[in-house]
Amino acid sequence: MTKMTPSEAFVETMVANGVDTTFGIMGSAFMDAMDIFTPAGIRLVPVVHEQGAAHMADGYARVSGRHGVVVGQNGPGISNCVTAIAAAFWAHSPVVIVTPETGTMGIGLGGFQEANQLPMFQEFTKYQGHINNEHRMAEITARCFDRAMSEMGPTQLNIPRDRFYGDIDVEIPQPMRPDRGPGGERTLSEAADLLAKAEFPVMIAGGGVVMGDSVAEAMALAERLGCPVVNSYLHNDSFPASHLQWCGPLGYQGSKAAMKLIAQADVVLALGTRLGPFGTLPQHDMDYWPADAKIIQIDADQKMLGRVKKISVGICGDAGAAAQSLTDRLADRALACDATREERATRTAQEKAIWEAELDDWTHETDDFSIEMIKEAIDEEDNWLHPRQVLRELEKALPVRAMVSTDIGNINSVANSYLRFEEPRSFFAPMSWGNCGYALPTIIGAKAAAPGRPAISYAGDGAWAMSMSELMTAVRHDLPVTAVVFHNRQWGAEKKNQVDFYGRRFVAGELDGGEDYSEIARAMGAQGVRVNQLEDVGPALTAAIEAQMNEGVTTVIEIMCTKELGAPFRKDALSKPVRNLEQYVDYV
Repeated sequence: MTKMTPSEAFVETMVANGVDTTFGIMGSAFMDAMDIFTPAGIRLVPVVHEQGAAHMADGYARVSGRHGVVVGQNGPGISNCVTAIAAAFWAHSPVVIVTPETGTMGIGLGGFQEANQLPMFQEFTKYQGHINNEHRMAEITARCFDRAMSEMGPTQLNIPRDRFYGDIDVEIPQPMRPDRGPGGERTLSEAADLLAKAEFPVMIAGGGVVMGDSVAEAMALAERLGCPVVNSYLHNDSFPASHLQWCGPLGYQGSKAAMKLIAQADVVLALGTRLGPFGTLPQHDMDYWPADAKIIQIDADQKMLGRVKKISVGICGDAGAAAQSLTDRLADRALACDATREERATRTAQEKAIWEAELDDWTHETDDFSIEMIKEAIDEEDNWLHPRQVLRELEKALPVRAMVSTDIGNINSVANSYLRFEEPRSFFAPMSWGNCGYALPTIIGAKAAAPGRPAISYAGDGAWAMSMSELMTAVRHDLPVTAVVFHNRQWGAEKKNQVDFYGRRFVAGELDGGEDYSEIARAMGAQGVRVNQLEDVGPALTAAIEAQMNEGVTTVIEIMCTKELGAPFRKDALSKPVRNLEQYVDYV
């Protein structure tokens, strides 16, 4: 046991867990601990807004595979983090949020910045630790870090501000990391039997493949089966896009090739995915989920097995270890699909070629509203670009090892068709939480974790305005990124609903205020480039990346886009309106 202060115990426990970077805004509630961050080798990255800090911690965790840490002032500083912690929860990010609280002698008195902070995060954390006695500072701090990693999700460490002070005798706990296995012998054998009998197996590579650093194991199993491999929704980095068996992502605005191929499956191997409902909904007018297929689901969290889709075999295990075990079990077995390996490879290549040709030819949206918007744009000042053409040009110009974060919104969702990666921990999206303002701060956190990789964010002008102030964080603290802003002067995703269901009665959807986001970027100390010619899109991205990597420069590329809109998020989300009162009868 060593005599130290609770602040020292808190900081030393973070050091024991390998923490070298935290995100937040400085505050008196944790200042005693913050004062010794620097000699402990911990960098505090001060942000503009605490939501941005928590998103940065998420991005840091998703790239590094280590803890992301966010800390803020009690009360409003902490409440500002709730949305971003929810996003980290749905991304299964091991984020630890440190929430200093009103001192114990003031709790319940309605004092300055007092709040009941544990319930704020109850729904979006895997574990909540509360320091009710300063002698337990190291113990509970360590448990928060252990649980974040073992359960792959955010945890909360709540510390009354007076618990940082005093003297304690303490031993700093060493991290405990779970050794995840492949799953149970029985279920692995059942899965191997199903795969051996499968005539047209298809693999879904999910987030568990990324988080488990298991791409090599997934590839080995896929190659043994000779099967098409599709990415689960918003996990486009779970399998190399250059691999001949890769077919692209499922879900909203995903790959038609992936959907057509999985529709033919007699056995689906869902590797490291919960098979979330939004990622398996009909798309492109295709109800592609194979209703009669046998489903093998592998997930490290047994609560996910069979939760969304009916399954035949559920394996609670690490994606990589399970894939390796199945490969070993199938190595010397005769597989029913061996006889059709070449035929299936040809079919896979054909579907991919058809989809790529369609994307090349799909230069703009073709619905009635979009056609009208394209015609209007011709008569407007300036030149306005088709979003799909822009996304294709950005895809061509993406550098090797690029990291990309996307916000929520219409154009960003269409980007799902065009984002391809060669390595894991490259693609970040707000997942099922779907909050705006996600992309920029998340990519800043990713850059902090991987400064040697190009970092790019995509956002529409609506979502961009929610977090663009974090440009100042990137500039102030030498975390250069490249931000692409699709300036189409509207809240596109929701406006699409008004087009389809509400007679084009546009309420609160227009954002045409004459904003110049490239100029705003320059005012914040970044570079700003406005692009309105298609041939300039790729060169603008290339130049911005060169400035980012060679000169440490943050650049905003503002791309002027038409108001055309892609398909709605989901066609079952709304119903045609019904009005019973006379004053509203025309609003149908």
